[in-house]
Amino acid sequence: MKQLSAEVLTSGWLFKQTDIQDVDAWMPVAQVPTMVHLDLMANDKIPDPFVGMNELAVEWVGEKSWTYRKTLPKTEVKEGANLVLAFDGLDTLAHVKLNGKTILKSDNMFVPQRVDITKSYNPGGDNVLEIDFDSALLRAREIEKQHPDHRWLGSNGEMARLGVRKAQFHWGWDWGPVLMTCGPWREVRLETYNGRVADLWLEYELSKNFDSATGTAFASVEGSVGQTVAFNLRLGSDVVLQESAKVGDDGLAKVEFRVHKPALWYPHGYGQQSLYEVTASLVHGETVLDTKTKKTGLRKVELVQNKDKHGKSFYFSINGVDVFCGGSDWIPADHFTPRLSNDRYRKWLQLMVDGNQVMTRIWGGGIWEEDVFYDTCDELGIMIWHDYMFACGNYPAFPEFLESVKEEATVQLRRLRHHPSITIYAGNNEDYQIQERYDLEYDYKDTDPQHWLKTDFPARYIYEKLLPDVTMAESPNVPYWPGSPWSEGGRKISVYDQTVGDLHQWNVWHGTQEKYQVYDQIGGRFNSEFGLEAFPHIETIEHFVTDSKELYPQSHTIDFHNKAKGHERRNALYIIENFRLETGLKGYIHLTQLAQAEAMMYAYRGWRRQWGDRFCGGALLWQLPDSWPCTSWAIVDFFLRKKPAYYSVARVLAPLAIGVQREHQDWSVTHARPSKTTKYQLWVSSSLQKKVKANIELRFISISSGAEVKSTILKQDIEIATNGATDILSGVINNVEEEPHVLAARLYVDGKIVARDMDWPQPYKYLPFENQDLHVAFHGHKMHVSSKKPVKGLVFEEREGVLLSDSSLDVAPGDEQIVNISGLLASDRPLSWTYLGHGEGHKGKH
Repeated sequence: MKQLSAEVLTSGWLFKQTDIQDVDAWMPVAQVPTMVHLDLMANDKIPDPFVGMNELAVEWVGEKSWTYRKTLPKTEVKEGANLVLAFDGLDTLAHVKLNGKTILKSDNMFVPQRVDITKSYNPGGDNVLEIDFDSALLRAREIEKQHPDHRWLGSNGEMARLGVRKAQFHWGWDWGPVLMTCGPWREVRLETYNGRVADLWLEYELSKNFDSATGTAFASVEGSVGQTVAFNLRLGSDVVLQESAKVGDDGLAKVEFRVHKPALWYPHGYGQQSLYEVTASLVHGETVLDTKTKKTGLRKVELVQNKDKHGKSFYFSINGVDVFCGGSDWIPADHFTPRLSNDRYRKWLQLMVDGNQVMTRIWGGGIWEEDVFYDTCDELGIMIWHDYMFACGNYPAFPEFLESVKEEATVQLRRLRHHPSITIYAGNNEDYQIQERYDLEYDYKDTDPQHWLKTDFPARYIYEKLLPDVTMAESPNVPYWPGSPWSEGGRKISVYDQTVGDLHQWNVWHGTQEKYQVYDQIGGRFNSEFGLEAFPHIETIEHFVTDSKELYPQSHTIDFHNKAKGHERRNALYIIENFRLETGLKGYIHLTQLAQAEAMMYAYRGWRRQWGDRFCGGALLWQLPDSWPCTSWAIVDFFLRKKPAYYSVARVLAPLAIGVQREHQDWSVTHARPSKTTKYQLWVSSSLQKKVKANIELRFISISSGAEVKSTILKQDIEIATNGATDILSGVINNVEEEPHVLAARLYVDGKIVARDMDWPQPYKYLPFENQDLHVAFHGHKMHVSSKKPVKGLVFEEREGVLLSDSSLDVAPGDEQIVNISGLLASDRPLSWTYLGHGEGHKGKH
């Protein structure tokens, strides 16, 4: 009798194209987890798909079947022990054989598999494991043909993808390539045990005043022996629970617990991220057969949906504290996810915390993320909106598909139910938009799930019956929402309703292509997608453009690395509407990035102000990362280089943020006339849980001279409301008598500047940007920035290993700003910078 042993099968693998029988076809695999493209690149069989137009040269890979092989390590299997092969993830259509005999067939990338090979294992000889991965691309097309009655409709990729439970972005999306992967994409282990703790979780409730938590700790047990489970629950060195329980006939052991004055989990900025450690040890006599430990947090999540003067609210409350969920949407940060290290995941998520983002949304066309993602969100205090893995399609609902979906949902929620960071599950991404676009049958008053299966929108059964049932059974303390976006049905254009539910606001960039200056007028109760594209930094472009002749904004290679439909017209539209055109590559990059930064600033600034009366409960921009080097809506590119929008969003989402904005007046309408007067407003947004006293300054500064055109307004000892917005003042600009000027606002608390904002006349292309006399002085690890005239969009170079405390700055005369630098040595080349009207950039001096 011994403890569970698990050998991770990382090395010693070989692979080949399945239909090549030559013995020399086998090639080495560097490590598992892996995907076939990584192994082909490592063996110099294909070029890097992320460079140039190599994506086209490797399309054939997805049309082939591939086989992975490994000789299992020799192990002694004593009588009564179990020998199990554990596959945490097989991508996707896998036929697994041991010594030539089939032991498993799997067709869902998101369902882990365990196979007992105790009787199949040959203790006296070699044991050869082979996994054949069929082409998901070809199989999907076969499934589509087998179900001609289903309407295979949607957007992005080919619609056959809907019938296969594989990451949907592998078929190509409007920000990523078509690279059909396969392989053992997650860990493979050989386990030997007499008994094991298969799962461990808590079910609990917090009292109304949050001063106690009562619940039950559960452990599920597998194996022939081990009848007692010892439970331990602790917070640091403080033991909360230490008790044992017998394993029941159902394989469960459980103990009840009560925690007085529990340490609660909060999102960052709202409280501590307290994590309890819960342990279950399976004991047989004096032997501990297996131990499982998880970290979890105690918290209460509420999705607050109350009728109000605007319609119906949609915001989150954690432990009774309302949270404005400013953040961003998450797609896989590498198309080949196995090469994403734990360190790289942490860097991505730390960016969110550093950027004052409190929520991320795991998008439904990606993957159920790696454990490190959720662990890090727990630790850092990042709330997770989690889509189920369905995106932009009319999914089928034939019986075997529903069975696979239910198994996937069940196993994944059991894997994730201990994570306090997960605060909502949503059934899909934009599938209800597909229903509306193609007028698929949907009667909100029809409450018969079996009838839904008979309509041409059968996936309604998945989103409104199957998934909510699984969520309630496996993760009852997390709210469920049928889709993103969704507005509770009952309306012809429900997913575009601004009064209820969540909204994907794509009428900037897509749709009616509104000006980004009106984001605050077109938002909804929770804006879970919106965005504007921007080029990545020049260093990223130079990575994928290897021919120097292609280094211009409209080159074939640069266009190829932008998958968005109509991106040329849309990028041009938002540049031409707002800025004087720059045709050089660096200048054009800056304009696209500045447009994105301005758009995101207008969106978050306005919507966060609407948090004051809870009209807007949150805003998640599309998107934080890229899955490959490209031009997209990401605010940080594939190589973790921050675009200017990252900094603009961080300032607007700071715990205290000041906002000043003049009313929008459209300059592109027929017979547009400059308005003689313009109203403006100034306010302060706060996420603080206490009131603060602040002083506020508003200056009116000439753009052409830097002089103040009228007297400064000072407001002293203003009480800023907690967790909301405080209107400070409003006024009128006389556009006839006053020259063009900026409104420069500063917020002081305890004598220190804690926030700035600057509002400019729109559009920028009409303004004079001449001889702004900007000064950037390096003093050790600080840059001191000042100017004689207002400066717009000062952006510093993003260099690997160098971190900046701020960038994408507006600079006012008489208001020196200090940017902290880390990672830049005295001997290094100084950072370069550029700003609106400056041209191709400027090199700084120490």
